[in-house]
Amino acid sequence: MRHIMTEASISDAHTAATPAGVLFSGLAAGAVLGRIGAIEVRLARDEAEIAAAQEVRYRVFHEELGARACAAGARERRDADRFDEVCDHLLVLDAGLPGPDHRRIVGTYRLMRQENAALAGGFYSSGEFELEALIARHPRLRFLELGRSCVLPEYRSRRTIEVLWQGIWAYVNHYGIGAMTGCASFHGTVPAAHAEALSFLAQNCRASEAWRVSAVASRFRTMDLMPPEAVDARAALAAMPPLIKGYLRLGAKIGDGCVVDEAFGTTDVFIVLPVATISTRYVNHYGQEAERFAA
Repeated sequence: MRHIMTEASISDAHTAATPAGVLFSGLAAGAVLGRIGAIEVRLARDEAEIAAAQEVRYRVFHEELGARACAAGARERRDADRFDEVCDHLLVLDAGLPGPDHRRIVGTYRLMRQENAALAGGFYSSGEFELEALIARHPRLRFLELGRSCVLPEYRSRRTIEVLWQGIWAYVNHYGIGAMTGCASFHGTVPAAHAEALSFLAQNCRASEAWRVSAVASRFRTMDLMPPEAVDARAALAAMPPLIKGYLRLGAKIGDGCVVDEAFGTTDVFIVLPVATISTRYVNHYGQEAERFAA
């Protein structure tokens, strides 16, 4: 799960026509899930839009942030992997831009429901964190993995974050999601460079035993790098990626240990957000907005 955003940051269900190898959501094709001014959010409805979302991801992750791309990705200038085929792709579009819709995409978020992850042999984040153990402890809940989120630099604003969460909340309600999970990243591959922020998360934001998730043993790196008395909470929060702070405000908790992703040049932590624990103020806000677009 890769996230690049800032802090200042549906009608009757049916299955759309499905190109070979690609699963599309049961939500109505092209239905708007959120809108603020000219910025709107909806799910990708065809392969052209998924490809365009992958191009946006490439621009952010590879061109802007220097992640390594495979030969095919570099040649096509698209960030893509095998999980894309079993995911829904939430798109942020600027309706004020010229051209067809797939050229108006300015941001994206990849959504993988539990039943679709089974088709891919597991969730993306299972390569880094022991997610299956968490799912086994909550057999009655439906899990959703959030990942590959990014927004083009000129659209990294509070308005974009707001409209994205309108879309996510409509999606969560439509599918009866019980918990949202995924990786979130610090830039760079040296955890010690983020010692204060990581230590604050380990000491103050760790998930309870019922929701505990650990990094896989072979990739586990400690987050608790400083003694509690040496950690300044304000400085730690200021040094934290905006999206992680946003998740914390919603009520998310953090797993045990971090993982270094050399290919993406990041240090990853695990986010777990049970829907039932989301702060009431956000449920009221996003719920009211989502009801404007949900069936």
